Amino acid sequence: MADIDQKIVGYDIWHLDVPVVSRRDHGIGAIEGGFEVVVLRLTTEDGTQGWGEASCWSVFTGSPEASVAALDRYLRPIVVGKRISQRGSIMEAAKYVVAHATEAKSALESALLDLEGRIACLPVWALLGGKVRDDVALSVSIANPEVDDDIALMERIRDDGVRMVKLKTGFKDHAFDMMRCEKIRNDFPEFSLRVDYNQGLEIDEAIQRVLDLAAFQPDFIEQPVRAHHFELMTKIRSVCPVPLLADESVFGPEDMVRAAHEGIADGVSIKIMKSGGLTRAQATAKMAKSHGWMAYGGDMHETGLAHLAGTHMVAATPEIMLGCEFYHATYYVKQDILSDPFPVKNGRVVVPSAPGLGLTPDVDRLSQMARAT
Repeated sequence: MADIDQKIVGYDIWHLDVPVVSRRDHGIGAIEGGFEVVVLRLTTEDGTQGWGEASCWSVFTGSPEASVAALDRYLRPIVVGKRISQRGSIMEAAKYVVAHATEAKSALESALLDLEGRIACLPVWALLGGKVRDDVALSVSIANPEVDDDIALMERIRDDGVRMVKLKTGFKDHAFDMMRCEKIRNDFPEFSLRVDYNQGLEIDEAIQRVLDLAAFQPDFIEQPVRAHHFELMTKIRSVCPVPLLADESVFGPEDMVRAAHEGIADGVSIKIMKSGGLTRAQATAKMAKSHGWMAYGGDMHETGLAHLAGTHMVAATPEIMLGCEFYHATYYVKQDILSDPFPVKNGRVVVPSAPGLGLTPDVDRLSQMARAT
């Protein structure tokens, strides 16, 4: 019964603790010990399985508990018993059956696309409009408060062929950020440098500190102040000599309209988790391009499963030209949940060509990482 008109009969959820190798600090919070994700598995009448991940951070998009509730209580009834061919109407209903819950909706759309792709023998990128690139340049974020540990990481990724780093700033004092920028410029000249404050600057200090780091000529400086400070973002953009990017200020197409109108940035981080799915992420990227903005493929704290969904989205979205940040599975988690390694080669993410997302989770690992309930 290998056709997309068969029904979805299985709907399974895992809430996972994913251990990580080190602490990482960001302007709005820290990750230490591990992070939480929620994994969804859909099963059809013939036993085909499709997978999705909700990668949550309570200080940014929402909590994992909220994603579990959204998937289990509100989204399950609009999915089970429906046909795979009804993907569009399922996602339209998901918009209104529960407000927000963008990570849960992203997991659902990923699993639906994975199912459809596996049954139709097509990669997910083919269902999103077709592939425009075979691989994507990888950027790795530098966020360890222990500088020596980050130096070791940069040496490792340099040897692996990575040539882009994004320095997380704003979680300690300004001198610390200046010192690390100078060290990267002096000791790692191979790297293209990007700077991300994750909303870490206070209003009265923001402009001068941004200008100080702009002197190191990074590719861009990302989200220096709180997401709602649109007027201040516009002011910073007007004086900053390097491009200013928005992340937390722009979740999806609705935010993009206002952000572009008010001219708060020159580019945007496109994330399927904050957009509410792969197709909405594509729509946001297209809107950004239409307003002359740049875009790159951002991530949350993710496993390789969410990275796969993001990779297919970026592969099918020509407007995303600044690479991607799908590094957690390779460089940050102690053990990924995929059965096979997330595909990174010579500093680039290789776009899968197999049906669906191309790889699947190891169910035994899901059981091992599952939180006690």
